[in-house]
Amino acid sequence: MQILGLFFLGFISAFVGISPPGLINMTAVKVNLKEGKRVAMWFVSGAVVVIFFQTFLALLFARVLDKSPSLILLLREIGCVIFAILTIYFLFIAKKPKRKAEKIKKYSKSSRFFLGMLLSALNFFPIPYYVLLGITFASYQLFTFDLLSIFIFVLGVVSGAFLVFYGYVAFFNKIESKADFFIQNMNRIIGTITGLVTLVTFWNIMKHYGLLSL
Repeated sequence: MQILGLFFLGFISAFVGISPPGLINMTAVKVNLKEGKRVAMWFVSGAVVVIFFQTFLALLFARVLDKSPSLILLLREIGCVIFAILTIYFLFIAKKPKRKAEKIKKYSKSSRFFLGMLLSALNFFPIPYYVLLGITFASYQLFTFDLLSIFIFVLGVVSGAFLVFYGYVAFFNKIESKADFFIQNMNRIIGTITGLVTLVTFWNIMKHYGLLSL
């Protein structure tokens, strides 16, 4: 049961983090439209391989940080400031993103696999994302940093990521209008998420210093 719980945590974490349209999602869609579903799945497979290693390394780093409460507190304070700045930027400064129609030339399956790996490797978001989640889940006793728990969690992340990418490839025509909505409102969505993270982080910091009685 604990194994299923860890797998589910990883699955949901990946689903939430990857579902909003991004570079990898939309590139997978473009490859599918231009070169077919099979080639697109090679691209997705390359991206998922890198996500596996990124998540594993992130959790190993989180295990090191978890042994130093003072360092965790410092990172929370720094993170709170960074997320606050990002919230202000995305809600009030950043321009609305626009979809660009790009032509994709046909390449071999292996080149698409390595393209997926390259784009995924260039995306550094998963590392701090899973470091933060690992520390947070561990603080609520939902996760432990032994190798088996890390491996099960990573398998859940990989499964969730693959399902999201597959959904984009297989059902994009049905969700295209929703994708347009997400893209047009991406700044507000990201700003809202970073704003919530800022509030939760600030609350935890205040609670640590005994400034809150709750």
